[in-house]
Amino acid sequence: MTAATLVGLMSIPALAVLYGGIVQRKWAVNTMMMVFSAFCLTLIVWVLWAFKMGFGSPMISTFVGRPETVVGPAGEQAQANIPLLNGLMPKFRFPEGSLVYFQFVFAAITPILFIGSVIGRIKFKVWLIFVPLWITFAYAVNAFLLWGGGFWAQKGALDFSGGYVIHLAAGVSGFVAAAVVGPRLQRDREKAVPNNLLFVAVGAGILWLGWNGFNGGDPYFAGADATAAIVNTNLATACAMMTWIIMDMGFGKERKATFLGGVNGMICGLVGITPAAGYVSGVGAIIIGVVTSAIVWALFGYLPRKVWPFNKVDDALGVVYTHGFAGLCGGLLVGLLADPGMIVYLGIGKSPDVTTAGLFYGHPRQLLVQAGAALTVIVWDGVVTFVILRAIGLFTKLREPDEVLAAGDIRIHGEVAYPMEEPEVEAPFGEIPGEPVPDPHHHQKVLTDERSP
Repeated sequence: MTAATLVGLMSIPALAVLYGGIVQRKWAVNTMMMVFSAFCLTLIVWVLWAFKMGFGSPMISTFVGRPETVVGPAGEQAQANIPLLNGLMPKFRFPEGSLVYFQFVFAAITPILFIGSVIGRIKFKVWLIFVPLWITFAYAVNAFLLWGGGFWAQKGALDFSGGYVIHLAAGVSGFVAAAVVGPRLQRDREKAVPNNLLFVAVGAGILWLGWNGFNGGDPYFAGADATAAIVNTNLATACAMMTWIIMDMGFGKERKATFLGGVNGMICGLVGITPAAGYVSGVGAIIIGVVTSAIVWALFGYLPRKVWPFNKVDDALGVVYTHGFAGLCGGLLVGLLADPGMIVYLGIGKSPDVTTAGLFYGHPRQLLVQAGAALTVIVWDGVVTFVILRAIGLFTKLREPDEVLAAGDIRIHGEVAYPMEEPEVEAPFGEIPGEPVPDPHHHQKVLTDERSP
């Protein structure tokens, strides 16, 4: 429950203020609303049916579990159990409610991550409909296939904490959603200036340290593997952040180290080590941090300029790079670097220790399994996201009208993050119906009033 609370903090408030600080000020409230509402909606559908779809008894072969509620006494206080994993790992020594809540915060952060792909144009009510459907038909399937004892788990696929289930899924789904919903206003794409880098720093710091619960909690037990996962997480992240900063200084357009660039590198490290955290040694963590950050840095600079469809789709905050490609890199690298010397669970009696091995340790098949699992997540989540949005689009437009996009929060929510500053309303849309024309001297008057004795 402590680890789960750390993971929950990664969503609220960390991603709310990180994303809320990166976007233009006119989208700060909308961003926070999307984060908090996704957190709420995910918990509701999780306890009513989605948890058992990901971690319950099979319904459709080894593809997805049977939807059931976990709101009764047994769902909260009985011994935790994942049916298809019985006998394959030590029995849980905590109640079902702990497992439900721990896995909920992982589910919740996934759609929250790809808010960054569609921010600045998707309708808020569309988001409220989309999240429960996506958790049901995309996330629950991912979780069952890899964590609930489903097809890829049975094939031996390794995803320690969600490089595939969460980050690859978020990158693919966000990119497809951005393509279906359409781009932001051209002026917003050209003027994508963060409104508060200090908030970005606060969010990034909570995100990084919250990841100690993200990866440290996933062995389900306090022990040596949990410690290794936390140390590896921080080591990979430190290496990745510095790799991005150094590459910005040496090869970037302006040859300058930037904080936003450093945060991108930090996220690449966190995401890249996620599928591998308890399976690799410290050497593996360093390699994953450096390689993932360097690859994503190169892709971030090349694909949006040169390669279709990346040069056509407006993925606002680059989620497909820092989560999609980073999660894919980490998942494939664990197929190379998984170290049999890292004990995941100690054997008891005649049972051997539970360990893993990658290609570099004499198990080349692991890389093929990792590639197959990745391809499944990419195809399934891409198709499901496309179908859900197209279905919603039959009943309502997915994108806000241009005149609403010109104003942002004030038109959508009736609130602004910085009420001392007038909303960003610009030509050619002119005045917005029902809104007063901003006084160009308003800000100066406020300052004068504040300075008066």
